[in-house]
Amino acid sequence: MKRKLTIEDLSRLVSVTQPTLAPNQQEAVFVQTKIDEKENTYQANLWHVDLASKKVTQWTHGKEKVSSPLYSQDGTELAYLSTREDINQLYVVPTNGGEARKVTSLEKGVASFLWSPCGKKIWFVASLKEGKLFTDDPEKEENKKPEPYIVDKMKYKMDGTGLLPQDTYKHIGVINTQTGEVTQFTEGNYSYALHAISQDGTKIVFSVNRSENQDFEFRQPLYLVDVESKQETTIIEEDGNFGGAAFSFDDAKLAFVGSEGTYKNATHTELYVYDIESGSREVLTEGIDAPVGDYVVADHQQGSNAPSVVWTKDNHLYFQVSTMGDVRLYAASLEGEMYPATGDDEHIYGYDVAKSGEFALVTISNPTKVGELYLHTIATGERQALTSFNASFENEVELIPAQAIVYKGAKEWDVHGWLMKPTGYVEGQKYPLIVEIHGGPHAMYANTFFHELQLLTAQGYGVLYVNPRGSHGYSQQFVDAVRDDYGGGDYEDIMAGLDFVLSENTWIDESRLGVTGGSYGGFMTNWIVGHTNRFKAAVTLRSISNWVSFFGVSDIGYYFSDWQIGADMTDVEKLWDHSPLKYAKNIETPLLIMHSEKDFRCPIEQAEQLYITLKQMKKETGFVRFPDSDHNLSRTGYPNLRYARLKQITDWFDKYL
Repeated sequence: MKRKLTIEDLSRLVSVTQPTLAPNQQEAVFVQTKIDEKENTYQANLWHVDLASKKVTQWTHGKEKVSSPLYSQDGTELAYLSTREDINQLYVVPTNGGEARKVTSLEKGVASFLWSPCGKKIWFVASLKEGKLFTDDPEKEENKKPEPYIVDKMKYKMDGTGLLPQDTYKHIGVINTQTGEVTQFTEGNYSYALHAISQDGTKIVFSVNRSENQDFEFRQPLYLVDVESKQETTIIEEDGNFGGAAFSFDDAKLAFVGSEGTYKNATHTELYVYDIESGSREVLTEGIDAPVGDYVVADHQQGSNAPSVVWTKDNHLYFQVSTMGDVRLYAASLEGEMYPATGDDEHIYGYDVAKSGEFALVTISNPTKVGELYLHTIATGERQALTSFNASFENEVELIPAQAIVYKGAKEWDVHGWLMKPTGYVEGQKYPLIVEIHGGPHAMYANTFFHELQLLTAQGYGVLYVNPRGSHGYSQQFVDAVRDDYGGGDYEDIMAGLDFVLSENTWIDESRLGVTGGSYGGFMTNWIVGHTNRFKAAVTLRSISNWVSFFGVSDIGYYFSDWQIGADMTDVEKLWDHSPLKYAKNIETPLLIMHSEKDFRCPIEQAEQLYITLKQMKKETGFVRFPDSDHNLSRTGYPNLRYARLKQITDWFDKYL
């Protein structure tokens, strides 16, 4: 008989990510990540798989985090990033065996890299101070005195980073892997991103915004650059996000992904193809009313970083599409033919595709499968498992399937979601139900493994989680519908989902309902308890309570508020009308407030205001602060704090439900 899942099972889970095929197409590498409880951190190591024998071998064994493995074009060497010496530096290892050697010692480390086709040079991106060439002489921090931080722009801080380094810019450089000689390629007080190198090594694609004042610049134009002359050709410069470029095998075309600024950050991401000779550009995915890419929210996969697009030699392109709660691998031809290359009810969170287009390496998860690496034959859909790191956990622990539901929300629109029964469910008994609300709001719940949801079922709760309007994976109209309507149709969608499952499932005890969510889900939790007393307990995490103060304190507040609420400080009344704090006097639901001390996205003052207001009003509330943690505590935070967070949630619901 299988046992119930526990909080501590987080340490049993293994992430399998970043599958990367070798040039010979007969072997591959991937990254395996797991919690190191002793060090209270994560270990990410490099593994190798022989596709013929299916033999899997560990290649690195350190306590560092390895990421971004990439073979040289001839397959004789593999480069990767590693935090072996605290900060990400570039390492190269011979693929026929031998020790890895460190090839960079840059002060701020390496952000990203690409092999030059010659196999003797690597292009990389790293941060450096204004006017300072790349250096091998890191500044000593011990004796540095505190200095004032002079703010002269609006984008001066970032969640996960804190205050941005002043007079520091990301630049592109080239390192000779044999001699160690470093050459700086880009110049000026601008930040560059490197996206692609042509097959013949004569051209690169980078993005840069050279506007003097970037406070209201939300674009990063893409350029095609001649390596020899440095002459630039503009590929796209509209407002929006563009990147993930890849050259076709004949260097005639360039594919990239991006979203224009039409619906601000709610705009669907599309796949573009640029003809290098003519300079013409087309949108290949116009016929799909769903976004290209992976928009799933969950709490397990570490370092999941899939390519934006992969070419085959016959000029087919492969890419992810988030649709109807799935992330599927799609294929497209240059003529516009398009079809899914994988099936329904799963989350393809990583992939690489053979040059021939015959097979793909895919990492796959679903609600009862943590995630493993598979060899997927594209023509037939046949699969072979290449890893089984989570098999013993899955065989030992009872994992609850998620039942897909569809119901009518606001405006009679279809809304999708899932219902999970409690572990050990017995027909005829009544059980409490917890409603979970995702962040974003432009993200989505999906057919993927979610430890927190499984934990709640193990604690004896049913779990309802839905994708209300504003969620990705559906139409452009649907994802845009939440903007300027926070607390309107989205609130109706969630409550309609609750009414639907109550009408269809007699096992749910309507007198014992809980609600929780983080970020936008935290905002919505706050909003719900201020507008209904149906819930007996609520937990709000990394939430927004006051749009007026959020405008000035969040790293994105001054533009996000306008994009999402449709108001700035010239319309304080509208910001306040959409603020849960305004309705605090209505809250009768016991509310636990949880927040990270170093959250720059939704700063902790949002929690402080709500807590003190509720305490002053003699409401039932609690407040838990997490030190040294940012907005991503539930996904990538210190393991002990992730355990503590889950215990606080389950204890609160246990007390009131």
